Amino acid sequence: MNIVFLYNVRHDYKDSTDYRKQLERDFDDPVTTKWQIHHLKSLGYNIIPLEANEKAYFKLFHLRSKIDLVFNVAEGIYGKDRELQMPAILEMLQIPYTGSSPLTHAFSLNKAKAKEIFLANNIPTADFQTINEPNFTLKKTLKFPLIVKPVAEGSSMGITNNSVVYDLASLKKQVKKILNIFHEQALVEPFLEGREFSIAMLGNPPEILPIIESNHKILPKKYLPFDSYEVKWFFEEEGHPDYLICPAKIDKKLETKLKKICYKVWEALNVVDWCRIDIRCDQDENPYVLEINSPAGISPPEVTMTSYFPLSARAAGIDYKNLLNKIIQTALRRYKK
Repeated sequence: MNIVFLYNVRHDYKDSTDYRKQLERDFDDPVTTKWQIHHLKSLGYNIIPLEANEKAYFKLFHLRSKIDLVFNVAEGIYGKDRELQMPAILEMLQIPYTGSSPLTHAFSLNKAKAKEIFLANNIPTADFQTINEPNFTLKKTLKFPLIVKPVAEGSSMGITNNSVVYDLASLKKQVKKILNIFHEQALVEPFLEGREFSIAMLGNPPEILPIIESNHKILPKKYLPFDSYEVKWFFEEEGHPDYLICPAKIDKKLETKLKKICYKVWEALNVVDWCRIDIRCDQDENPYVLEINSPAGISPPEVTMTSYFPLSARAAGIDYKNLLNKIIQTALRRYKK
């Protein structure tokens, strides 16, 4: 079986809290891609690695008659809707691929549009406002503290300690920074101060893998209690064993509530094969959907033990190689129907 592994790779290796150096953070490091290809080849497939850059279309076009499936972990490279680019090309060329449709990918990347769909389907998500310009009027329903994010970025890009604001002056400063550096809308929403969960889903119909909780209680005082860029790419990577708790220690009532919400998100956005959903609670443990990750990060254990989807799979007794194979087989069964 010929499987194209479609990926994006980082060409700028600088890690920094300077937003301008975060713009490739959604892409995988070369060592991650190398190990992913190694694991896929160990499954016995003929793997054709292909970087999802401007030349990818032409290569896919010439290979299309030989491709049985594309394993898509590409993020796209340009534009505010970049995650849908590769799925759209694959649809046009009639090449089967893992993961959801272009439309689902578009809504997954754009947090504000996803929240509009959540609200239309009675899925709990926090109140919000999208801002296009530095001079704006804040919605009266939004009360401080607030958090400011780029509307269409992943991997916590643009989300730092400074993203949590407590007054209008700080809010305007942070909004201006997002507009100037990311050249996209700023998303403003309440800063929820409860527990945070990450929930991996796999299969058609989906199975929910063991839930991950970020244990913000053990964070050093210099970090605010949420999954900021600093926490995700510095603190987590130091390998603190008590930070990512999986399975999360939650009572049955909250677990049932979280799972019910995730199934509704899956259905509302027409997700297929796999995704990961991030949910944060308020102080009364009322859960609100933050975002959906499609495709989700899937770094191999040789590179990091903190990649959420593989971590959740390991807690379910699924090693990395078998996780990749499950995604492949899930997609293949879908195309055979």
